[in-house]
Amino acid sequence: MARLAFISLLALVASAIAQPRTCGSTPSAQTVLAAETHFQGLLAANSTQAHALATLGTLVAPVIPVYFHVIRANTSLAGGNVPASQLQAQIDVLNADYEGSGISFTNAGADFTTNSAWFNSVGPDSSSQTTMKRQLRKGGANALNVYTVGFVSGSGAGLLGYSTFPSSYSGNPTDDGVVMLYSSVPGGTAANYDEGRTLTHEAGHWVGLYHTFQGGCSGSGDSVSDTPAEASPAYECPTGRDTCSATGVDPIHNFMDYTYDSCMNQFTAGQISRMKSQITAYRGITF
Repeated sequence: MARLAFISLLALVASAIAQPRTCGSTPSAQTVLAAETHFQGLLAANSTQAHALATLGTLVAPVIPVYFHVIRANTSLAGGNVPASQLQAQIDVLNADYEGSGISFTNAGADFTTNSAWFNSVGPDSSSQTTMKRQLRKGGANALNVYTVGFVSGSGAGLLGYSTFPSSYSGNPTDDGVVMLYSSVPGGTAANYDEGRTLTHEAGHWVGLYHTFQGGCSGSGDSVSDTPAEASPAYECPTGRDTCSATGVDPIHNFMDYTYDSCMNQFTAGQISRMKSQITAYRGITF
C-alpha cells in the first residue's frame, strides 16, 4: 500500500512538472473569419493615411505604455505579490523579444490589489474579471494593461494567460488587455515558463497575432504567409516536429506556439507586418 501511494505521488509530481503551456485566447473559425473580413476592409484606408503621414515626416516608432495590475491573495510572493524588479524585468524581455518589430514598451506604473477572489478565480468571460478590469484599467486603445493573477479555479484554472485582440477594443474597451499567471514573469516559479515569454505570447495576441496552429493544416491558418502551418500546438521543444508536411517543419521557436520559454525566440517578418497593420487599424498606432 505504501509503495502504491508513493507511485501515485510520483505520478502527481510528474503531471505537475509536465503541465503544458495553455492560453485562453482561442477564437473560433467563425470569429476569425469575421475579424479578418473586417480587417481586410480597413487596410486600404489605413495604408493611405500612413503614407500621407510618412510624406509629412511625422511618423515615429511607437512606444506602448504598459500598466501592471498586480492582483494578490496576500502580500507574500507565493500569494502573488510580484516585486517591482520582476515587473521591470518583464518589460526588458518584451523589448528584447519585439526588437526589430518597430514596437517598444515602457513601464507606465503598477498598482497592487489584495483580493483573493480575483487572484484565484479570474478567467475568460468570468464576472470577476469583468469587475476587476472595470475598476483597474488605465489608458486608451494604445495602452497595454496587464493583470497578474493565480489562475487557481474557475474558467482560468491552469492557464498561463489570455488576451483580447485589437479588433475587440471598440466593442468593449474596458475588457482590453492581458491576464497572465503571476509566476510566469522573469525569475518566477512557473517551471519552464519563468523567462517572461508568457507576456510576449499574450502581447502577440494584443497586437493582432493568432497562434501558429490556428486553423490547423488547411485554410488561411494564422493569416500570416511565412509561418508554416501546424496541425496542433507544440509543447516542450520538439525539434524537427512536422505536422503539416507540405509547408515545412512546425514553427516551434515562434513566440505564438506553446513551447517552453527557452524554446521561443522569434516572430517572422510576416507576423511583424501583420501586427503593425493591426494596431494601426484598431489601436490608432502609426509607424
